Order: sequence, then C-alpha cells, then structure tokens
Amino acid sequence: MHRSVPERNEATSPTDNGPTPPPEAARRHPTLFRAIRRRRNPPLRRSDITVTDERAVKRAVKAASLGNAMEWFDFGIYAYLAGTIGRVFFPSGNETVQLLSSFATFAVAFLVRPLGGMVFGPMGDKIGRKKVLALTMILMAIGTAAIGMLPTYAAVGFWAPVLLILFRLLQGFSTGGEYGGASTFIAEYAPDRRRGYFGSFLELGTLAGYTGAASLVVGLTAWLGSDTMDAWGWRIPFLVAGPLGIVGIYLRLKLDDTPAYLKLGEGNVHVSDAANHVETTARGDLAKIFRQHWRPLVLCIALVGAYNITDYMLLSYMPTYLSDELHYKESHGLLILVATMVVLMLIITQVGKLNDRYGRKPLLMTGMLGFLVLSAPAFVLVQQGSLIAVSAGMLMLGLSLVCLLGTMSAALPAMFPTPVRYGSLSVGYNLSASLFGGTTPLVITALIGATGSDMMPAYYAMAAALVGVISVALMKETAQQPLEGSPPSVQTEEEAAELVQAQAPTPKF
Repeated sequence: MHRSVPERNEATSPTDNGPTPPPEAARRHPTLFRAIRRRRNPPLRRSDITVTDERAVKRAVKAASLGNAMEWFDFGIYAYLAGTIGRVFFPSGNETVQLLSSFATFAVAFLVRPLGGMVFGPMGDKIGRKKVLALTMILMAIGTAAIGMLPTYAAVGFWAPVLLILFRLLQGFSTGGEYGGASTFIAEYAPDRRRGYFGSFLELGTLAGYTGAASLVVGLTAWLGSDTMDAWGWRIPFLVAGPLGIVGIYLRLKLDDTPAYLKLGEGNVHVSDAANHVETTARGDLAKIFRQHWRPLVLCIALVGAYNITDYMLLSYMPTYLSDELHYKESHGLLILVATMVVLMLIITQVGKLNDRYGRKPLLMTGMLGFLVLSAPAFVLVQQGSLIAVSAGMLMLGLSLVCLLGTMSAALPAMFPTPVRYGSLSVGYNLSASLFGGTTPLVITALIGATGSDMMPAYYAMAAALVGVISVALMKETAQQPLEGSPPSVQTEEEAAELVQAQAPTPKF
C-alpha cells in the first residue's frame, strides 16, 4: 500500500528536519531534540537500500534503449524524407513553400507532445512505468505504419495533408510519454554510481534509431532513384515500422517495473521529510506538479530547450540544409550525417562514464559551451562545400552534442522526486520539445528565407547554447547520489553495508 504521511507544519522548510526549535529550549533539552530530529529523518536500515541485479539492470536498459531506438527510427523517417513528403502531400509550385509545409507538419507532432506528456506521465506514476512505455510504443507503430499507407495529394487532393497531419498528431501524442518514461525507467533501475553510464544507452538508442532511418532512406534512394521514391518508394520506411514496433512492445512487456517504483508502493522507504511530503500528493496530480515543483520544471524546460534546438538542428535539419542551401544530393548529406552519428555512437557510453566520475554539470557545460563557441566556425567549414570540410564541421557540432546526449538521460530524472518523476519530467521535457525542438527546422528555414543568411542555423544554436549555459550553472549536481524520494541503490551487498555503517553513531568512551 502507498504510505500516507501527515501534512507538514507550515513553518517547516522543505529542506530541513522540521520546525526550528527555540535556541533556549534546544540548549535545555538537547537529548529530546536529538531524538525528535532522528525520528523525523531516521537513519538508513539495510532493508531500505536497493541492491541491484546486474542482469535485471542490463535487461531493463536493453528494453528501454531498443524501444527508444524504434520510436526515433519512426520519428526520424519523416525528417529525412521531408523533401519527398513535401512533393507528395502538398500542391506543386514553389519548392520552398513545399518544404516549409513539410516541416510545419513535422512541427505539428510536437504541438501535442505536451498533451501526451500530461496524459502518459501521470499515468506512469499511477499504474507503473512499463505499461505506459508499451502503450506509447503501440501508438507510435500505428501512426507511422498508417502514414505509409496514405493516399497522395495527386490522388485525393486536400485530404492527403489532412490525413498526414492526423497521424503525425498520433505520433507526437505517443512520443509525449516516451522520453520521460524511458529515462525514468533506466534511472530507477541503475545503481547510483553508474546512472550516467546506463543512462547513456538510452541516447545510444536514439542515435541508432536516427542512423537506421537515415541509412534506410539513403539505401532506398540509391536503389530506386528519386522518381521512384516520389512515386511509391517513400512508403517502405514507414511500413517497416510495424514489425519493429511489435519487437519493442514484446521487450518492454517482459520486464518488471522499476525497483524504486515498487518500493514506493510498498511504503517502506525511509527518505527525507521533503520527499515524504511529496508522497502525500495524489500520484499524477498535474496541478500539484505545477504548484509544488515549478522551480525544477522551469529549469528542466530551459535546459531541454537548449538541448533540443542543438539536437534537432544537427540530427534532423542538417541534411536538408546541405541539399537546399549547398545543393548536395539528399543521399550525400544523409551519408555524412550517418557517419557523424556512428562516431557519436562509438563514444557516447564513455561520456556516460565520465559524467559518473566527474559529475553531470561539467559534461553538460562542456557541450553547451561547445555549441556557443564552435557553431559559427563549424558552419563556416560546412559552407566550404568539400567533403572534408563538411565532415569536420559536422563532427565539431557532433562532439558538442554527444556531451549533452550522454548526460541528459541521467541528469533530468534526478531533478524530480520518485512519486511524480515520470509526470514532471514528461510535462517539462515535452513542453520544451514542443516550443523549441520540433519547430527548429521550420524556424531555421524561415530565418534563412527572411534574411538570406546561410549562417542562421549557427546563430540559432548559439542563442540556445547561451540559455543552456545559464541553466547548467543553476542546476544541482546529482552524480553518484540517490534519486530524490528513493532509497540508495547500490551494486553489491558490501556497498550497502558500507552505507549503513557510515551512518552508525561514533561510540563515545
């Protein structure tokens, strides 16, 4: 049963051990007030500490990461077929207008992501993480496969873009519950000292999904040719999503829910008064999430906004930039991006290890400063047009991005307490992704059209990075610490014994 905890006294600070006693009374009765403090914040018992099962952790990481890869494979297909989608689903005429229409439809999916986060996030706090993650996988697979079967503008006219928008909305709604749930799932399974390492596999899955989508589009374009791709070849990547979705659903349903969530339900978690107060809230109560956790929510939105703009600028928009502004063949731009992403995949888990060792903030700050300082030089290189220059410029941006990718999935879940973690993170992440992430290709395309400057993507990324630098400076360091509202999580019985022993009072002689 979920533990009921009395409401706190109004004088109690959410970060202390209760109301501050009068100094005179504390001096007169030191033993009494020590006992009161100890009762309010009891020491850890061995039964409070979670000793992780290495095999269970690896299964959880694999299921969450592979499912995430399949989600972003589905989502990436649309970004990499943006030019084709524009020609197939929108009236012929100005190519820029067609591309803007395609990117506007890409952005539409992000408009409903906050709604998906508000539905699936609190649901994950109520009924468990794994059930909701399986549901988001089902909806994404349906939405993506349905797009592959839609009639074109030439066949049904106005109804083609209407149906496209409908299923893009379904994709966006399902994605609203994906990242918050998958990152929460891994964070709550992982031991405290290795949360960064295991969390980095989630973004390894994201890169793998994008890489798979880009590789499939490149291969089909090379095999079928542009005319055949426009005629019917574009459907194949969308239709592949159905079988992949079934695999992801199977993997996710096989797992148990996270130890942190299960212990929360048992009601035997000894945590701080602040976390105890959170436990009195109704799970999934959105009003209380906004009222009681608005500070970390605002910080999460700012941090994710900076991260999403730089992420979507490189991983979603860059192939279009290379083809439209530098007149690269679409397949050539995608091949360079695939090569860049493969490099990032090779090093991302090492970034996870580094943020476990040195902290989340140093790695996040490195990534944000990288975009702030290197975006302009990187785009100057890209505009040179040669293969070496373009590759070098994209690699500069990629190395900055991987510092964020390898760290965010461990840093963001730690910003919120366990009883409202899925809901709070889903709301904050998706509000930011909706405002800044999915609109990135649309905004950059519009800025280039309005100013005529090919450097607009660099300036936009630099502005986002500046916000990111400020956000990282304001966040708390959470590396190697228990998640708020959860007991410590360790790898071995020896570590658990050490934690208990560390809290034992020093004997007095």
